[in-house]
Amino acid sequence: MYTQSFNVPDGDAQPGAPLKAVPHDTSLQAHFDAVIDADGKIEPRDWMPDAYRKTLVRQISQHAHSEIVGMLPEGNWISRAPSLKRKAILVAKVQDEGGHGLYLYSAAETLGTSRDQMFDALHSGKAKYSSIFNYPTLTWADVGVVGWLVDGAAIMNQIPLCRCSFGPYARAMIRVCKEESFHQRQGFESLMTMMQGTAEQKAMVQDAVNRWWWKCLAMFGPPDADSPNSVQGMRWGIKRISNDDLRQKFIDATVPQAEVLGVTLPDPELKWNEERGHHDHGQIDWDEFWAVVNGDGPCNKERLATRVKAWNDGAWVREAALAHARKQQERAMKEAA
Repeated sequence: MYTQSFNVPDGDAQPGAPLKAVPHDTSLQAHFDAVIDADGKIEPRDWMPDAYRKTLVRQISQHAHSEIVGMLPEGNWISRAPSLKRKAILVAKVQDEGGHGLYLYSAAETLGTSRDQMFDALHSGKAKYSSIFNYPTLTWADVGVVGWLVDGAAIMNQIPLCRCSFGPYARAMIRVCKEESFHQRQGFESLMTMMQGTAEQKAMVQDAVNRWWWKCLAMFGPPDADSPNSVQGMRWGIKRISNDDLRQKFIDATVPQAEVLGVTLPDPELKWNEERGHHDHGQIDWDEFWAVVNGDGPCNKERLATRVKAWNDGAWVREAALAHARKQQERAMKEAA
């Protein structure tokens, strides 16, 4: 769903640390490079450099973690939705996000890492997920803004991933992007309804936009100059468009939407630059970004604790499912004998 932290190392790795090359058969490397240069697809059984595999495992697992943790801020409003219609829409959306996580965990498993390993990395705090979900959803308007802005930024990030060089990831993203596009439209429609309501409702929407706008701009990751691994990701065909270019595309697409909605984007420096053919914008607070990425956001501990509790509470279900699978396998073996 959200690619803000896909260039952020897990655990104790230092941001910007170069990827290490591992000696290997030059003919295999040559074949891999040829597939990449031809804009082809690398499949799980194909040979791939260790650094390529590790980058994919980190990126796809972070993406999957973001989908799962991303269910929490919106799920918090299911019981408080203002109508049965809005409740049904929100339940469906949260369910979609859970499905996205499952697609992505499955794609990462094809690279040789187990789902248990990925969950352990998340629950121990070693693995990263999109820090956008470490902020609270304070009002019902936040749910709409998450759909419009957060999912809108996610779509801008994810559409290029449909052309990712790793086949399972690219194929999973096709369905994910279709569903996220629907979520973005649903969020905008919800806000539009509120903006046709009372003065209090309009103020609630504007307040939510004010709080989420800068955080959404940070979702595209650090400036290109501070994201050295992006160059290698683009060389491998994992990443297709740079962080800054994606951020600019999002701003240019969102400004006219805000005008239609009737809200003001909280950036006094935001203006159209005729010479560049793009909108200029103010400076993002990268100190806040890195503080939240490193665990100092308003909801980091709460989100992680909720995920760990859900995992622990569901242990009996997993154990029962495994026991049933073993019995089914034993029965099938007896019948075959």
